[in-house]
Amino acid sequence: MVTTHAGAGLLLALPVALLVPELAPVAGLAAFAGGAFPDLDMLVGQHRRTLHYPALGWVPAVPAGAAAIVAPGPVTVAVALFLLAAALHAVSDAFDGGLADRPWEQESERAVYYHVGDRWLPPRGWVRYDGAPEDFGLSAVLLVPGLFLYGDLVTSLSLGGLVVAAVYTAVRKRLPDVALEFIQ
Repeated sequence: MVTTHAGAGLLLALPVALLVPELAPVAGLAAFAGGAFPDLDMLVGQHRRTLHYPALGWVPAVPAGAAAIVAPGPVTVAVALFLLAAALHAVSDAFDGGLADRPWEQESERAVYYHVGDRWLPPRGWVRYDGAPEDFGLSAVLLVPGLFLYGDLVTSLSLGGLVVAAVYTAVRKRLPDVALEFIQ
């Protein structure tokens, strides 16, 4: 779920919120956005391929993170956390049930595209599928810092994310059938 990825981004921003609280709002917003960003490829390309880079995403993220440590400021911290959260998103997609309409059936052999190897990485199934109850639980836990540490905008985004995650979890297994009915 995109909310789980956004929450994971907030977890990456936690040290900034605790150690440099004046940068917490920009850190939280950038991390939240970076965690969500790769899933925009559902709208502009092939999902989990166009904007997902499980190996190459770290190439700009690591030096940006180093720059933010050496010269912490709103821009360096924002860029670093956006890129780090996006890279983490791409890697963590390999840990769910895969890219399929019904990933709980565990028939997919594609989780996320690995550009360096020109192949799809297989799903690991640590989280059975996007929208599974355990995915909602993980999303809820990861979004907790967003409720308290990053300012009003990130608090609102985190609350909204919790609502979206709860609704998505409630309807996830029905979505493929609804989509079929809608198409016909």
